[in-house]
Amino acid sequence: MQRLIIEGGRRLEGEIAVHGAKNAVLPILAATLLGGSSTLSNCPALSDVDAAGRILQTLGCTLKRQADRISVDAHSVEFREIPETLMREMRSSILFLGPILARCGRARLSFPGGCELGARPIDLHIEGLRRLGAVISEEHGYLNCSVRGRLHGAEITLPFPSVGATENILLAAVTAQGRTVLHNAAREPEICDLADFLNTCGGRVSVEGDRISVEGVESLHSGDYRVIPDRIEAATYLCASAATGGEVLLTGVRPGHLAAVLPALETAGCRINTGEDWIRLAAPHRLQAVPSVKTMPYPGFPTDAQAPLMAALCTAEGTSLFVETIFEARYKHVGELRRMGARIEVEGRVALVRGVESLSGANLCCTDLRGGAALVIAALSAEGRSTLTGLRHLDRGYQDLEGTLRRLGAKISRERE
Repeated sequence: MQRLIIEGGRRLEGEIAVHGAKNAVLPILAATLLGGSSTLSNCPALSDVDAAGRILQTLGCTLKRQADRISVDAHSVEFREIPETLMREMRSSILFLGPILARCGRARLSFPGGCELGARPIDLHIEGLRRLGAVISEEHGYLNCSVRGRLHGAEITLPFPSVGATENILLAAVTAQGRTVLHNAAREPEICDLADFLNTCGGRVSVEGDRISVEGVESLHSGDYRVIPDRIEAATYLCASAATGGEVLLTGVRPGHLAAVLPALETAGCRINTGEDWIRLAAPHRLQAVPSVKTMPYPGFPTDAQAPLMAALCTAEGTSLFVETIFEARYKHVGELRRMGARIEVEGRVALVRGVESLSGANLCCTDLRGGAALVIAALSAEGRSTLTGLRHLDRGYQDLEGTLRRLGAKISRERE
């Protein structure tokens, strides 16, 4: 088992480049099933990306990786059942359902895994695919899916702007017969990135706010594409710098994608300047509380940035209020923060954070991907030494987290127990 050793109390400062977006590259990798040969650049080295690659290989694709570039040859794709072990590695594995159906006419796969953040039903995925002509049944934890001929276009309205359901419907509709219009679609930048990749490969997708129109094409062709930068990774390093009273310059980032996060950090007392592809943050010695943070679908405050910001505000002056509207079990990191001396009260989807003078190092365990990032941030700002286990969560979403933090002056190392 591996663990991180973190010596807290060091101010982070310096310049780092943001990696490609985990939540963009995964659906784009699924989309490569629909084309010939595609090359993606700015792909982060993450365990979730590796898992997606193994799924593609199971289905007959050939993959080659060189630095941040992944080449996928999907000419020999054929129907094969995806092993349950691969499906359970990550939540995004369900995104392969739509393109497998569109390419092979049938699919059989188990329910996906990933972080346990409460109920994240895939009923919106299933209902959307059924509207496109798929026949889907459940049997002993597996989904058996088929379609006669080609999928067909449909008018679909989502009751909630689910990111995953939007992506799965888009992936299935791009080569369906006829026109699909999706209302109340998710508006995250990763959705637009997927649409841009599909269009690069010959798709006809139009995104207008929460309405997506798709004119089905016979097939997609090969394409080269660069994945957008990871806005959540950027938010995590900004929060880490803020928590330590530091100053950091992020490059290769899109500030507009963080339009809901930057004002919260400014409210906390940080000075922020932005350019076309960079963000500079300078934090005060001690942050100020943020009166209210409410997670919402994009363009609202992202649920993935809630835990990192909470960790930074544990030592802020005053009381901060968090309201989590996306996942009901997104406060699992709170118990670990309390072990460090944080004063946090949770009732349902509301968390009240009363700032303390300082946190103390402790033995900690990652609860989930973003909760794990929150614990790293808290340990960086704490007095003394912290150890952190459960690193498989962090490796799903952060490329070389400890190396990046060391470049900013952190004293952090990975060891085997």
